[in-house]
Amino acid sequence: MAKRALITGIAGQDGSYLAELLLEKGYEVFGIIPRRSTPETQTMRIEHLGSQLNLEYGDVLDLASIYRVMKNVGPDEVYHLAAQSHVQVSFYEPMHTTSVVALGTLNMLEATAEFTPNARFYHAASSEMFGNTPDYPINEDSRMVPVSPYAAAKLNAYHLTQVYRVSKQLFAVNGILFNHESPRRGLNFVTAKVVRGALAIKHGEAQTLELGNLDASRDWGHARDYVEAMWLMLQHHEPDDYVVATGREVTVREMVRYVFERIGLGDYQQYVRLNPRYIRPYELVHLQGRAEKAERVLGWKPRYTFEGLMDEMIIEIGARFWPGR
Repeated sequence: MAKRALITGIAGQDGSYLAELLLEKGYEVFGIIPRRSTPETQTMRIEHLGSQLNLEYGDVLDLASIYRVMKNVGPDEVYHLAAQSHVQVSFYEPMHTTSVVALGTLNMLEATAEFTPNARFYHAASSEMFGNTPDYPINEDSRMVPVSPYAAAKLNAYHLTQVYRVSKQLFAVNGILFNHESPRRGLNFVTAKVVRGALAIKHGEAQTLELGNLDASRDWGHARDYVEAMWLMLQHHEPDDYVVATGREVTVREMVRYVFERIGLGDYQQYVRLNPRYIRPYELVHLQGRAEKAERVLGWKPRYTFEGLMDEMIIEIGARFWPGR
């Protein structure tokens, strides 16, 4: 009998890749999506999967709806990915972000403990929890000093997951994922923004690209690699928390330079303008992870290089917005 997996945030970048992976492995895949006025846009990343998915309306802030879905589906594995995940937006909407990230996780943990206590539970934690930690490069033992409402909310959810692991004996894990991107990344995130902005300039639809701190650096991987790590965490014989990262740090400036040169525009400085609006009120300078534990215990390693990731984004985002050109 096929395993049943339930994914919150199934229509997002990670949810769509995870759904593909689980279907390939023979799972029966269920997803929770909130009801919105424009359903065609909220499910565009998963529409190619069609009837292979079982979608349920629900909201992580509506405990009654989560109870209903959990009771009806009876999942073997729960992947909790739903969040307001844009860091800059969390400064503008701190209460909403905290509610969705922290309370939403609590609701999912409570529903799992109540209706499917034997299910394995994955929580999508975040490298943002480490903030400007003095412990570097970062692993599972590094101190966490969050510098945004999003990061603080994720830290709350991270600890709640650990609490339920001990107090309710749930098989509950935290995947502490560093930045991971793909052609399915939302266009308000910097990698997709840079790629689409550079291509718009190349095709004569824009003259400049406005960005924030070019010297911020991140450990960027591919979402396709990272969802495999999520799955591996729930296949291990005991629950634990894992950093997932490539171990390589790249600045926004280096990323911008690579993209502009790769598509033949040359020196990015001719086109990029700095806009203070995109500077965070409390800047996170750099993030670099060490995934030695995930490699040793789970046998996970990233397959994509940074250059391979950016090349794929250039090709697929270009094909989406400028087909045939």
